[in-house]
Amino acid sequence: MSKVRYWQKDIETIGRRALEELQLKRLRSSFGRLYRHVPSFREKCRAAGVSPAAINSLRDIAHIPFTTSDDLRAGYPAGLLAVDRNRAIRLHTSSGTTGKPKAIFFSKRDIAQAAELVARCLTMTGTGSGDVLQNMMTYGLFTGALMMHYGAEKVGALVIPAGPGNTERQIALMQDFGTTAVHILPSYALYLATFMQQHGMDPKKDLSLKRAYMGAEPYSEKTRLKIEKLFGIDVYNCYGLTEMNGPGVAFECLEKNGLHLWEDNFIVEIVDPVTGQQLPEGAEGELVLTSLCREAMPVMRYRTRDITRILAGKCPCGRTHRRISRILGRSDDMIIVRGVNIFPQQIEQVLMGIRGVAQNYQIVLESLDELTIRVEIARDMFDGNIEHLLSLKSEIVEKIRSAVLVKPIVELLEPGTLPVTEGKAKRVIDKRTI
Repeated sequence: MSKVRYWQKDIETIGRRALEELQLKRLRSSFGRLYRHVPSFREKCRAAGVSPAAINSLRDIAHIPFTTSDDLRAGYPAGLLAVDRNRAIRLHTSSGTTGKPKAIFFSKRDIAQAAELVARCLTMTGTGSGDVLQNMMTYGLFTGALMMHYGAEKVGALVIPAGPGNTERQIALMQDFGTTAVHILPSYALYLATFMQQHGMDPKKDLSLKRAYMGAEPYSEKTRLKIEKLFGIDVYNCYGLTEMNGPGVAFECLEKNGLHLWEDNFIVEIVDPVTGQQLPEGAEGELVLTSLCREAMPVMRYRTRDITRILAGKCPCGRTHRRISRILGRSDDMIIVRGVNIFPQQIEQVLMGIRGVAQNYQIVLESLDELTIRVEIARDMFDGNIEHLLSLKSEIVEKIRSAVLVKPIVELLEPGTLPVTEGKAKRVIDKRTI
């Protein structure tokens, strides 16, 4: 293990008591500003019987009403702004699936703080001066690319703002400028490796990559290991969301055992997705986040819909901020087949661990009782021996049934059969009508 590196050692290794005192101070400040300047928030709090005077300990956060995506959409375009409009210098939006988007404002201080958090993340995973970071995420209204960009520049890396897509150009840039780190979707990383192999290139030998930062879509540990093996690199899981500043909310350190969530900037809760009741440390549930340092638009108790848990124990890296597990999925992405709750990532975890399975797959739902997995397999599996294909199909069926308690229908496909995307992968095709 290489030497641990810190960006802000004093705050990254702060004692628990001092950290909680800082959290309470910042919580009271953020809550007070929201209460004073955002009428809709004040009305919700009054209805719940909570005021700034009632926040005397971190436990009192449980009395503050949740904020949901619907609340943010209802506040569109600027109803949740907690500062004068002239102090907001950046606007990001998320399109959402229906109705109005969510508008998230940033002040100059907010953007600087977001960059600081990313700088912490990159430093603790080894990226700094002398590195070349190729940013393959979408620039524009999406925060992920821009905040990672600012953080990488802050630590002294050369940033290539490549954006997504145009795979041939991505590879040329990586080779011409010696890219050592990439910010990339896991599904696109798999596609990139496949593209290189199909064009006679070796992802390990023909690139200078050392590490990849992946987020923006759930992926399994088996997928991480597969990508690490394909490229011969370290892959680090990152987590963020526009409502909380972008990609620097939580990040893996060199240990790769959970994501440190920066608790000087956020209060973390895990709640039951149905009841909203707080769950104890270690229990799996919905992640709820409260921003502590956002100036333009603080957000209290935001229901992320992401499913995770808080990991117990201290991290060997020395950082004292608690860790969350990798995101299992979103509560609203969960599928139900034969009465069983299934997250797509559970199926991916199985597939990526089976020898002979290629990079692309789809989950197709035809009815409430039928689960179909369409999966591409390695070209060398088509060797003319039908027994090999039947054996592989049987292995996939049994391992998925063991993992999710539902026996699937499995279709084996040649490489290149399923559609590929250079953006977020669409893994679930739901054809059910109720």
